[in-house]
Amino acid sequence: MTFSRSSGLLAHLTSLPSPYGIGDLGPAAYRFVDFLQSAQQTLWQVLPLGLTSYGDSPYQSFSTFAGNHYLISPELLIQEGLLSQDEIPPLDFDPSRIDYGTVIPWKMAVLRTAFANYEKNPSPALKKEFAAFCKANDWLADFSLFVACKFHFIAARSNDYETPEYQAFYQRLSARQTENQIKDCYYGATWNSWPAALAKRDKAALAHYRKLLENDIVFYQFLQFLFFKQWQQLKHYANERAIKLVGDIPIFVSLDSADVWANPELFVLDTHGDPLEVAGVPPDYFSATGQLWGNPLYAWPQHESSGFAWWIKRIAATLQTTDILRIDHFRAFAAYWAVPFGETTAINGQWKKTPGKALFAAIEAALGKNLPIIAEDLGVITDDVTALRLKLKLPGMKVLQFAFEGDASSDHYPHNYPDSQTVVYTGTHDNDTTLGWYEAASDKHRDAFRRYMNVAGSEPHWDLIRLAWSSNALIAIAPVQDVLGQNGQHRMNTPGLASGNWQYRFSADHLNQQQASRLAYLGELFARNRG
Repeated sequence: MTFSRSSGLLAHLTSLPSPYGIGDLGPAAYRFVDFLQSAQQTLWQVLPLGLTSYGDSPYQSFSTFAGNHYLISPELLIQEGLLSQDEIPPLDFDPSRIDYGTVIPWKMAVLRTAFANYEKNPSPALKKEFAAFCKANDWLADFSLFVACKFHFIAARSNDYETPEYQAFYQRLSARQTENQIKDCYYGATWNSWPAALAKRDKAALAHYRKLLENDIVFYQFLQFLFFKQWQQLKHYANERAIKLVGDIPIFVSLDSADVWANPELFVLDTHGDPLEVAGVPPDYFSATGQLWGNPLYAWPQHESSGFAWWIKRIAATLQTTDILRIDHFRAFAAYWAVPFGETTAINGQWKKTPGKALFAAIEAALGKNLPIIAEDLGVITDDVTALRLKLKLPGMKVLQFAFEGDASSDHYPHNYPDSQTVVYTGTHDNDTTLGWYEAASDKHRDAFRRYMNVAGSEPHWDLIRLAWSSNALIAIAPVQDVLGQNGQHRMNTPGLASGNWQYRFSADHLNQQQASRLAYLGELFARNRG
């Protein structure tokens, strides 16, 4: 894809205003599109859209294909005739933070009511749409069975305490995980803690649980139907207003996912379904001990022997839901950091080669060349990573906050961008907000910031937005927190921090016409309004 000079904002759907404790696909999402249009922005970047697992990270999902049903809008369900206002239980939510422990059970109760209403009196048109959706998505059968089984075992184990089944699970993993990690996995019903026949997908076991959990399976299929229906309606609304949606895909998938359970041969696992090695990154800017993500690693020979069919299907599915795709941790397509399962940090890993060239050749052969992909090439970037990105003609990423923590040779400074094939960010979801970063920065780094841009630093967030927009990068993106001038209490994620992440929200009255006018002015001044 030939990218045009453009700009936009990064705001995940969960961060949007909503009366229901979490941002969703309802009216506030449409108002955000309207704000982008009034600001003459042409890009809206979101984080991965998958159903989040424990820890609430969009980069750890129960499926790489399924959508996050917590994002389904109750207001749109009312418009659809699946709910009435009286069926939405009253509850006071914090408008500035997401309390997942409260939101999830509340939202699931509302969605159960909508499903019950559908079953009582399904409209012929909606029933036909639902059937067509189920037929068109072959991943749906495994996903819905996976989620139904998972919550079945969570409920079944809720009153258990260290049963013989738990003791066997504990003995299997005690040398490689802490007691708390084992309990989290077992009582959270990760698939490799299920009865062995089901975990190994024995046909009789699959048939038994499909019959036992039939109603729940259809319920989770219906939620996927509702999610993608609402998402595609929002995407159509944005596209009609010349706004493209930038999606995000994690390179790795969660061990506790339908993907790994349904395709264990594609991952580096032992006979019990436990990983032999897990993903992470070595010590870097974010952490002195590296980042231990814990995802299972790919069995690349098996992927190659299948012609990379799973990857092709994954990329194709994501490109159907977004206009541009950002691939997280692109460097792992050249080599990935493999850490033995059981390590407590990511220090003792090693780099292992990936057949990235063959993978992308297969993707291009199946889906076409010049796909609308952005490569997230941050971190330890070696020559082979850069060579692969350039061969594929994919734009890479730069983060302006990083520039001022190095010297003038830092490749995050705009004067060092080799060409315009770059996507520049003031910061990402993993960075502090620009105001938070500036307030916490050393005197040396703040001085470098002010001297580089010849500013007083009274509005560092707008200074950095201006620098991004003025650069030769094809695409410039700022997190919504920077437009709002919010400090470090409003950051989305702190890598390495186990809790308190992914909770950020902004209120309906935070965005205003003055901010839209400032963005439009910068877009016009630096030729980014053409889209």
